[in-house]
Amino acid sequence: MEDLSRSSMQFFSDQQLCYADILSPLEVRARIEVSVLSFLKILNSPDPAISDIPLINRRSSNSRISQGMLTEVSRIFLSHSYCTRSLTKANAAQAFVRVWKMMEMCFQILVQEKRVTQRELFYKLLCESPEYFTSQLQVNRTIQDVVALLRCSRYSLGIMASSRGLEPNGEAVDCSQCGSSGYAISGDLNLLDNLMMKTDARYIIVVEKHAIFHRLVEDRVFNQIPSILITAKGYPDIATRFLLHRISRVFPDLPIFALVDWNPAGLAILCTFKFGSIGMGLEAYRYACNVKWLGVRGDDLQLIPEQSLVPLKPRDLQVAKSLMSSKILQENYREDLALMVQSGQRAEIEALYYHGYDYLGKYIAKKIVQANYI
Repeated sequence: MEDLSRSSMQFFSDQQLCYADILSPLEVRARIEVSVLSFLKILNSPDPAISDIPLINRRSSNSRISQGMLTEVSRIFLSHSYCTRSLTKANAAQAFVRVWKMMEMCFQILVQEKRVTQRELFYKLLCESPEYFTSQLQVNRTIQDVVALLRCSRYSLGIMASSRGLEPNGEAVDCSQCGSSGYAISGDLNLLDNLMMKTDARYIIVVEKHAIFHRLVEDRVFNQIPSILITAKGYPDIATRFLLHRISRVFPDLPIFALVDWNPAGLAILCTFKFGSIGMGLEAYRYACNVKWLGVRGDDLQLIPEQSLVPLKPRDLQVAKSLMSSKILQENYREDLALMVQSGQRAEIEALYYHGYDYLGKYIAKKIVQANYI
């Protein structure tokens, strides 16, 4: 135990590979215990001091892109650069305490052999530590701090994703019989990881919006185009990203296409599926997939009447600026983004209904047949 304590005095900073392990509850509890013992040992030393907590920096300046040698999948990862949480700095003191509060809560969850969502965790902390946790954002960021400190996945901490996306769930689901509402994706990543899968599909189509997903299922597009349809209903949650990645591992020959709005937010959603996100850099490699941009793209504007184009909002321009400054954006994506900003307009998928409500299926099929995707 002494050796373990001594090796963790730097809070596992000796690990050069910046990724989050999937650990057993016993291993996670051991890491938490070692962190506490190390902290107490410093306090009880002849020259006591409250040390800063070094965490892997989750800023874009610390992000890199990892290109697989044997695959086309690129992933975001974080290099070996640190930020700190300090009790002696006024602007970081509460964040410092939150990390210890969160580790205490996770330890209790693991002892009780429970799993909780981030939302459930927020209400629990709001009741027990209202002076430190006042918003969901604080809880989410602190969870990532603990992930960065202990180098273990959030699922290993007993935190499961919330259900939001739609696709199959359960031991055996016939997707063609799901109805237009689909099946909610379980937030239990262990369940998703152990699903038995089989398919005769030839493609996977990721749809940005629930309404578009509903339309495609209503039109039974999967009969015209043998495909698995999946949506996260907007910005992708962890469970949807995890399931998509799992499907891509089980069926590596199935190409994955994304149907998103032609605006900066749509491109940001696509990039999250494709590369992962900087905020989850330690776990990004678990969710990245080789997603191709099917539409809507700049060369589709000829299909959309001018009156259906909508002016970009200030928020759109902020997202565009962030994407432009990112190292992850490939050149042909960058060109489309530049066209959005230059034109000052955006186009939603629904604008294609100008050609009829049944046009989406034909649009998708034509683009796939012509290999018109990037």
